[in-house]
Amino acid sequence: MRALFRNKIMWFFLIGIAIGVIVWKFVIIPKQENSNGSSKAKKPLTHTVKRDTIKETLTISGELDAEEKITPRFQSSGLISWIGVKEGDFVKKYQLIATLDQKEQKKNLEKYLNTYLDTRWDFEQEKDEYRQPAQKYWGLTWDQRNEIDRALEQAQFDLNNAVLDVELKDILLKYTTLTSPINGIVTKVAAPVAGVYATATQAEFEVINPDSLYFSLLPDQTEVTKLTSSMSAQIIFDSYPDEKVIGTVQNIAFIPKSGETNTVYEVKIVYPLNDESHTKYRIGMTGDATFTILEKPDVLSIPLSFLKTEKDKKYVTKLTGTKKEKMYVETGIESDTAVEITGGLAEGDVIYD
Repeated sequence: MRALFRNKIMWFFLIGIAIGVIVWKFVIIPKQENSNGSSKAKKPLTHTVKRDTIKETLTISGELDAEEKITPRFQSSGLISWIGVKEGDFVKKYQLIATLDQKEQKKNLEKYLNTYLDTRWDFEQEKDEYRQPAQKYWGLTWDQRNEIDRALEQAQFDLNNAVLDVELKDILLKYTTLTSPINGIVTKVAAPVAGVYATATQAEFEVINPDSLYFSLLPDQTEVTKLTSSMSAQIIFDSYPDEKVIGTVQNIAFIPKSGETNTVYEVKIVYPLNDESHTKYRIGMTGDATFTILEKPDVLSIPLSFLKTEKDKKYVTKLTGTKKEKMYVETGIESDTAVEITGGLAEGDVIYD
């Protein structure tokens, strides 16, 4: 009985497999083939040649940069006594950013002021002794007068040097204060805490003027020849793929950009800026700029997918009645999707893909 039961189970199992194979072969596979066939049928197989406007475009990737981007830092090391900004703050031109401790510089200035006054009194005393009264001076011999004149000149030189020392110390005192030379946003504060000793590089800041933003491109030597100043471009930022910004070429570099592996030239594109731009567009954002190199209206054109190449010759498959005929054609400018036909086809001809 047990053997008979096992045989029945085995037969049911084999019959199930056979039914599955039949269903797969005669039901599922034909449905897939019909589905693929219907999708292929939706693809346009023919195209009627017609006149249209065609554009030759050039698209180059780039990123946002700023014309006014500076890194102010102290000229020398010192104790940071005050910091007046933080990252994200907007500063005005000549606004005070930070200061170093000024005690030492003020004492030095005071010391050299005293030296200047002492030198000045010595000069005045020497001038009074040797040049007053006038009768005494002119009563001396020529050699004696020359000796007195040289002594007075030397005293004048000492006085001039004392003045220069005071001016130099005053300059050093002014170097203990740091101001922003431009309007902009503070994007970096290397030493955000006062009361610490820092070198010039440790206490640097970074300020970027958002009103000087531009879109930077790096076309190669074959692409840059197609661009000209004041040429318009359509910019689409990767951060805002649904928005189009119209910009204008402001400058095309005359020499290649250094540090690049290929020979590329920086092209600066400016675009309209407003208050929203300060927060919307940021340094380093990438995107694509598209230029219209050439535009031709009312020309014969066909989709690029219908154009084929054979031994450096271009051809299409033309329908003549019910026959497919290979027709060599001459082409003009191309866009991303279409190509101009300058010879070999006429308006109304039907071509086959």
